[in-house]
Amino acid sequence: MTDQTEVPRIVSASREIAAGAAEIFELIADPAQQPRWDGNDNLSEAASGQRVRVVGEVFSTTLTNGAVRENHVVEFAEGSRIAWRPSEPGKEPPGHLWRWELEPVGEGRTRVTHTYDWTLLTDEKRQVRARATTADKLLASIVRLAELAENQADSTQR
Repeated sequence: MTDQTEVPRIVSASREIAAGAAEIFELIADPAQQPRWDGNDNLSEAASGQRVRVVGEVFSTTLTNGAVRENHVVEFAEGSRIAWRPSEPGKEPPGHLWRWELEPVGEGRTRVTHTYDWTLLTDEKRQVRARATTADKLLASIVRLAELAENQADSTQR
């Protein structure tokens, strides 16, 4: 029997997508697009006009349970990397992080890596859900993102 504390606190998934990094990044950095590809089925909506451009920005999303999250951008490199720490409105982030990294691997192809890092999460109530965020769930987001990006790429090539 394994102790629950042995669950990895950093999980990630990666996949190659047949679309350019700029197009894929646009779907990630625009919070209004995020509910379209969320593989956790956790996001309900996000207002338009919140496109992330620099570290320090905060964007809001509404969860499927109606709760609002403020997402504090802590890493940002246009077209290649974005990460944020969610929190309840007006509160400090409790210590988990969502990261997206994009690496061009050829003409119109990009390796996308999605990481969930909860090494700094101390709130025990949140740890149950954190433990349930597996690589499979991260990959589900990448698969949905790939479908959107590849469909966009196909329609612009016609």
